[in-house]
Amino acid sequence: MQHPATWSYRTTGYVRGRGYQHPHSISGPAILMSVVAISARVTYRDPKRYGWLLSIAVPLVMWTGPLLYGATGHAAWFWAPVAFFYLGLPILDHVIGVDTHNPPDNAVPSLEADRYYPRVAYAVLPLLWITLIGAIWQATQGLPWWAIIPVMMGAGSAGGFAINVAHELGHKHDSRDAFFARLALAPTAYGHFTIDHNRGHHAEVATPKDVASARMGENIYAFAWRELRGVWLRAWRLEKQRLTRSKRSTWSPHNQILQTLAITAAFWTGILLWLGWRALPFIVIASFWANFQLTSANYIEHYGLLRKKLSNGRYEPCQPHHSWNSDHKLSNYALLHLQRHSDHHAWPTRSYQTLRHFSGLPQLPNGYFGMFVLAYIPPLWFRVMDPRLIAAVNRDVSGINFHPRRRTQLVHRYDLAKSES
Repeated sequence: MQHPATWSYRTTGYVRGRGYQHPHSISGPAILMSVVAISARVTYRDPKRYGWLLSIAVPLVMWTGPLLYGATGHAAWFWAPVAFFYLGLPILDHVIGVDTHNPPDNAVPSLEADRYYPRVAYAVLPLLWITLIGAIWQATQGLPWWAIIPVMMGAGSAGGFAINVAHELGHKHDSRDAFFARLALAPTAYGHFTIDHNRGHHAEVATPKDVASARMGENIYAFAWRELRGVWLRAWRLEKQRLTRSKRSTWSPHNQILQTLAITAAFWTGILLWLGWRALPFIVIASFWANFQLTSANYIEHYGLLRKKLSNGRYEPCQPHHSWNSDHKLSNYALLHLQRHSDHHAWPTRSYQTLRHFSGLPQLPNGYFGMFVLAYIPPLWFRVMDPRLIAAVNRDVSGINFHPRRRTQLVHRYDLAKSES
């Protein structure tokens, strides 16, 4: 978090093509005087303050299957959490609708300074670890194969939620946040995430260079093959470059990827010593599904959107319209505002409680859980999202990140030849 003395924030909305419009900015020591003066007249109460506790309820939902199985003896109950997240939650998102509330600008510094919000994220982590461990144990207890599938999906979902917590904490400069981010990533062997995300993805997002930005016409399975390998290689390259600049060996204890993998090794070893080698395939499957949940998020967050290349060969700065946004209220509570992804990429250090809604942005028709299901069925995804993408860029092909082999086909299908010329 930035110190208030160096904080700079902008006070009005976003206009595509002109970025954040601000008749004035407040920065430096002047902000302290302004906040004091304003706060004397205005006391802001965050209406979402206790709604964020729903993120803590997420791992508790995952325990409904095992508890109902224990009460009834019917293994089919293990599918209950999966049904809730991938069917029930999208329906609830549709029924409850969206939330477009933004905190007033004068309240942002105090919201950012309030330690309640990171503590909510901290509180989720032990519950997710317990859920993951419990699911791996459950899978070794002689369940029928068709019951092991939802148990592993639940375990992987717990790991996926943990990666989401790491996404929030990993952007902060507080040493506690960095430590908890590593704890979140370690169980599923995804310790390279914050390095690639912060230094790679945010730099190259919505360009053909970015392995974590999906292209129009690219299905999620082809994207996963490209992304899962690509983010690992990019993270390792970036960390190697950092260590080289500081005249340290890539294999030194200062390597942040290796630091988190050491926690992973200790965690996996502890599980194997407890449950034996029979637990290994379940650890691997749960880890894969957790990492695939992040891949699913990456797929939908920037699908087909492209930053324009400038005359100097560089890409324009990332702006809110280079990300797909979702303001669906319930899933945003569960995911700590991950779905306000447009503001996150424009201002990466903003904490989840201060991320903003802006009108006129590319909008997803549902929350992430509903969009994941849509993405897993590529023909349905293309049918829903390709027309939305074209509308979002106003039929301007210079704003579309095409799959190279499908560009000609898509331009012809959607009659984009005129705008291409």
